[in-house]
Amino acid sequence: MTVNDGLSPALLVAHGQPSNPFPAARALEDLAMQVAAFLPRWNVRAATLAEPLAIARGVSGRDFGLVYPMFMARGWFTKVQIPNRLFESGASRWKVLEPFGCDPKVQDLCVALVRESGADEVIVAAHGSSKSAEPSEVARHVAARIRAETGIARVEVGFIDQAPQLSTLTGFGPGAVCLPFFAAAGGHVEDDLPRALAEAGFRGRILPPVGADRRVPGLIADAILRGVPVCAGSCRWAGSQNP
Repeated sequence: MTVNDGLSPALLVAHGQPSNPFPAARALEDLAMQVAAFLPRWNVRAATLAEPLAIARGVSGRDFGLVYPMFMARGWFTKVQIPNRLFESGASRWKVLEPFGCDPKVQDLCVALVRESGADEVIVAAHGSSKSAEPSEVARHVAARIRAETGIARVEVGFIDQAPQLSTLTGFGPGAVCLPFFAAAGGHVEDDLPRALAEAGFRGRILPPVGADRRVPGLIADAILRGVPVCAGSCRWAGSQNP
């Protein structure tokens, strides 16, 4: 049955935690409620890929709407997995938007977070990918912007799933910060990242993940209103200045 409540539908979709899906799902639902406060004419729901049938529930009763991917880059999940789940749910008319980390306003926030930290050196920590260059391209683009716009001389990128590994980034002093280029807290941010930095002898501060900032719900609301679709061709950050 189609819902006719006069509200435009939007669905926040994140990866979630397959081994324990419910905490991440509840956190995403809380985020959706915060986004909805900026969008009184919208029905904003949430679904993680780790929850069986969550996307089907999220699109239920709606012939079309917008999917906002809480991912840091375009990749298999946004290009293949989410569209497949939508098709399986009978929601092939829903449009997938540009992922969170690709939004220039989110990248503006990354620069602001480093400025506000007062750091003199920076590590941008990202997941990376052993299968695609796109996640690293976005992270490197953000690092290049931080260097150019803050004047900080040493801004490096380190990854969990590709080289250079975070554990290899040595020689950072106590005035350094690590900015986790992640959409939310989770195992990578809470466990893998601190462990890798400890192995590298990192003496600075680890900032909260970008997606945890209080300004994020407003940025997501703005992105939903703009409705920029996920790139159909090559990644638009490909070939950006790489630090």
